[in-house]
Amino acid sequence: MIILTKAVLVMMISLILSIIMGLVLIPLLHKFKANQRLSVYLEEKHKKKIGTPTMGGLIFILPTIFVMVIMYLFGKVKFNTSILIVMLTFVFYSLIGFIDDFLIIKRNNNKGLSESSKFILQIIVAIIFFYLFMVSGNEPLLWIHTLGIKLNIGFFYGLLILLVLVSSSNAVNITDGLDGLAGSLSLIVFLTLGIISYNTGWLLGYEEIALFSFSLAGSLIGFLVFNLNPAKIFMGDTGSLALGAAMGAIAILTRHEILLIVIGIVFVIETLTCIIQRVYYKFTHKRFFLMTPIHHSFEKKGYSEREIVKIFCLVGIIASMIALIYGVIL
Repeated sequence: MIILTKAVLVMMISLILSIIMGLVLIPLLHKFKANQRLSVYLEEKHKKKIGTPTMGGLIFILPTIFVMVIMYLFGKVKFNTSILIVMLTFVFYSLIGFIDDFLIIKRNNNKGLSESSKFILQIIVAIIFFYLFMVSGNEPLLWIHTLGIKLNIGFFYGLLILLVLVSSSNAVNITDGLDGLAGSLSLIVFLTLGIISYNTGWLLGYEEIALFSFSLAGSLIGFLVFNLNPAKIFMGDTGSLALGAAMGAIAILTRHEILLIVIGIVFVIETLTCIIQRVYYKFTHKRFFLMTPIHHSFEKKGYSEREIVKIFCLVGIIASMIALIYGVIL
């Protein structure tokens, strides 16, 4: 019951702080004209969104960090290597996204950080992650729980960390195209990861990781107050990269990298549709889907943003239920 009480506490405080943060931040971003730049392919359909501020990820990033620090100062959580890895990854990726958003706003176009610059920064984070992971006594094991297999992949575990962080952060970034979509799906994922994390009692800092997940979930609820259709603010790369990286970091530490594919199945589908579209177009010069990511194909079919978010979240909830049955009960 103690962990349940702590979970409710951090979610409640994070929720309140994120709402306050939104009320303060949105007018400031409007004042500084920190507006979202829309793709030319979306301007007709989403023209009403022109002028909506971005960098809204700060609404859930700052409260989550603040709550974890406060919990530590009051002796309710302990700081250890595991939670340090998660929080550093969360913060560093948010900074990468913030720089990207800032450059887009400053240049008044959709050109932020170059792909090579982003990748270099992501490699640096992966190296720090791998170093802290190894010095804390963890083994570079790839666990295939279903088959009961543990593979020691040595140095290649660092590449696995990079792959998971890059793919998960980009997947959330790609999905962040409709009001409330990425935020709602992330809320489902972090609630699931929180429960799974608390079940990994063998992991140093498992309780802290669970509380971080619940705190972030609470902050996301507050963010969605402002982000659900019609959105008053977008999370931007500041938020999407941070969310995806945090998902990846928790999955790696709890040894559920593969299960993350199930938990975040909507993010995976969104990403795969983009890959399929590019490859298919390269060889045929035709489109396989009406538009990618796939949520835009649903728009082309006449579905409203709210309908698409509901459908995708339903899929996300079912996938998370399946993941919980496997990750906690089995």
